Amino acid sequence: MEAQAYHMTTSGGGSKEEDNRIRVREDRTIARALQILQKRASLPGEVLGGATQGALFFRLRLGGENREHFEVAFLNTQFQLIAVERLFSGTIDAAEVHPRIVVQRALAHNASAVLMAHNHPSGNLQPSASDRAVTARLKAALDTVDVRLLDHFVVTSHEVVSMASQGMV
Repeated sequence: MEAQAYHMTTSGGGSKEEDNRIRVREDRTIARALQILQKRASLPGEVLGGATQGALFFRLRLGGENREHFEVAFLNTQFQLIAVERLFSGTIDAAEVHPRIVVQRALAHNASAVLMAHNHPSGNLQPSASDRAVTARLKAALDTVDVRLLDHFVVTSHEVVSMASQGMV
């Protein structure tokens, strides 16, 4: 599953100061888009359980990060957003993920399902062996408390891959 690419606008040879002003404006636009998306996702009747909605949601949240982060969206029985939390942060190429914490937070939110995502600042879109292993561990841990893992997204600055759509969840 790939979301549409977002390409940064530059002034095409303008000054560094002008490029910085453009980036600040774009960052504000992205932040506002994220607020709108999160508000819409949490409206009664709005569903975040689909791969397309989840991919866009997490790409806006994680696509521009320069360190690896792991986030979880907690959903109710109708796949409506209860909350989203950044549970783990790491280095440029790794973030240690603890299934115990994910399960604790899911229970604290009384979630019946979760969407998970982490970013690859390197730009490599392919889930690593470690990504696949942690997904399997998280799925098993969540299954013990009847919380469904709907998808795990790998996010880069331009694309998102759904591990569920590739049969990895």
